[in-house]
Amino acid sequence: MAMWDRLKDQAKNLQQSQSGRGSGGQGQAPYGQGQAPYGQGQSGGHAPGSSSGGSKAKLVGLLKSQLASVKTELKSGAYRDASMAMCALVAAADGHVDQAERQRVEELIVSNEVLQNFPADQLRQRFNKHLDQLIANFEVGKAEALREIAKAAKKPVEARAVIQTGIVVAGADGHFDQSEQFAIRDACAALGLSPTEFGV
Repeated sequence: MAMWDRLKDQAKNLQQSQSGRGSGGQGQAPYGQGQAPYGQGQSGGHAPGSSSGGSKAKLVGLLKSQLASVKTELKSGAYRDASMAMCALVAAADGHVDQAERQRVEELIVSNEVLQNFPADQLRQRFNKHLDQLIANFEVGKAEALREIAKAAKKPVEARAVIQTGIVVAGADGHFDQSEQFAIRDACAALGLSPTEFGV
């Protein structure tokens, strides 16, 4: 847990220093310099559980920067396969996926900075395989997706990145509906992670 708390601190400091300067390129202030202690100076409206769209967009931005910071560690087949299963599970969480939504999520996947570690056709193939299974039989497809997701549990960095990837892709519109939150919680359970870490 200590490592995750430290990671959250660093991400929060990074976010504060970036917003303080108004420039994303200079967010590398020495650790902790000039930052309020963790949890102080945060207005209640930005709590991860808050339903405001603004805080969800902030959460997605925060997770994107955390993912980018561990990009070099996310090159394994386990992460690739688990994150594609995760994206499919969240995309199909409400029980239906139309062609436009499938294409939108595909575009988000292949344009994602971290997922560019892998060939786009590998990502598309795995995402669509899981999505087709979920559409054909949601419960069977969900069990298969969670089995794939659980394979990333051996490495904590990869396990968290799988959840972060799912949230970044599913949360691109800045809000999560209840079915998406349930999907994220199921994936957290498969990986032995606490969903509260991710604001769901």
